[in-house]
Amino acid sequence: MKIYNTLTRRKEEFVPIEEGKALIYICGPTVYNFIHIGNARPMVVFDTLRRYLEFRGYQVKYVQNFTDVDDKIINKAREEGVTAPEISERFIKEYFDDADALNVRRADVHPKVSQHIGDIIKFVKTLIEKGYAYEADGDVYFSTRKFPEYGKLSGQNIDDLEAGARIAIGEVKEDPLDFALWKAQKSEDEIAWNSPWGKGRPGWHIECSTMARKHLGATIDIHAGGEDLQFPHHENEIAQSECCNGVPFAHYWMHNGFITIDKEKMSKSKGNFFTVRDIRKSFSGEEIRFFLLAGQYRGPIDFSPEHMAQARAGLERIANCAKDASFIKANGADGEMTEAEVATVAGFGAYRDAFIEAMDDDLNTADAITAVFELVTAINTGLRGKPTKAYAEKSLAALKELTGVLGLLEQTADEGIDEEIQKLVDERQAARKARDFARADAIRDELKARGITLKDTPQGVQIIKE
Repeated sequence: MKIYNTLTRRKEEFVPIEEGKALIYICGPTVYNFIHIGNARPMVVFDTLRRYLEFRGYQVKYVQNFTDVDDKIINKAREEGVTAPEISERFIKEYFDDADALNVRRADVHPKVSQHIGDIIKFVKTLIEKGYAYEADGDVYFSTRKFPEYGKLSGQNIDDLEAGARIAIGEVKEDPLDFALWKAQKSEDEIAWNSPWGKGRPGWHIECSTMARKHLGATIDIHAGGEDLQFPHHENEIAQSECCNGVPFAHYWMHNGFITIDKEKMSKSKGNFFTVRDIRKSFSGEEIRFFLLAGQYRGPIDFSPEHMAQARAGLERIANCAKDASFIKANGADGEMTEAEVATVAGFGAYRDAFIEAMDDDLNTADAITAVFELVTAINTGLRGKPTKAYAEKSLAALKELTGVLGLLEQTADEGIDEEIQKLVDERQAARKARDFARADAIRDELKARGITLKDTPQGVQIIKE
């Protein structure tokens, strides 16, 4: 597999630190509100990366943090008259509600900043002892110029950065380029912990360096997140981690592109800001996931109702194939596959190979989905006429293998048909036999209004829940 490494600006073969294993750290959300569609993209993209590496035989350890100590959380708590932990815990629960809808699997570890204060203090103390950080009036800052490679991830030139750097009111750092590792408590209602430098809390960047080392080690295989995190967050992580640990922080850096809204940057001020929770009122989580995977992850994608409708249609095509195959698996002809079916199944390998080739090329989910569509076309051709149960079973297995890597068709399982619906279906069949087509059509329309579609096939009536 080849991965585009932001650090080197080129695609590189993925060679893990330890053969057969992959250590991955993903920057998670700051939990003070519902996640928006931009937050959802790295969640879905890198969940798919994890699934694919597992599909290829890797043992993956996947860590995604929650930033539960932050100015935004403190301000939200003040607005509502509650504590910062109450805010963060509420929105962690809301995060998992959206993540489950998007079929994003739980990470192996979901560390929180508040649970790693001791580790963070030790990390900061080491940086001070090594001469890379200093304390000033209860704050601790990293000496950016003491890391000669600063800017290597984002391509920033330190002289250009210096020209635009400013020291904010209340800051007492020695250099405008220095950044905070520890912040002194400013008021009694701010969440804070005791430290060698007085009561305070961690800066933003130090948390990920500390938690990555704690749960994955000093050097990890892949660090990933949104494009907006390249600078300063990831750049600062590299500086403080490599100065503290004395070894490279991450071998591969992956960043997903932005999401635009009708080709404009998403922002609350423009009124084009959409949370996943709001989008779920009109589209399912799987449809959102399909939309997010339909483009190459490094490029921008444009969110609009029209594009979401296209995603719905694309997912529906795949889901209908799976439903048809499931129906035939239960109701098709017994016995061995026909020669034509054997030949069709033998051809499934070509679509699987095309899928792997696409995913091996820097997680090209767009081309991988094309391979899935081609498999769907082949399966549907074989499902015409009087297919065997054996053919349907192998078709369904081939389709579910690939959609499972993409995290799709996980919420389309048959929930069963209740007794009332089944009675109406049976009554319709009896009406058809009695040539009472008016009653049969009336029942079909009634079921349609309830979200039930009836499909007449040579194997019987297929009941499809919309």
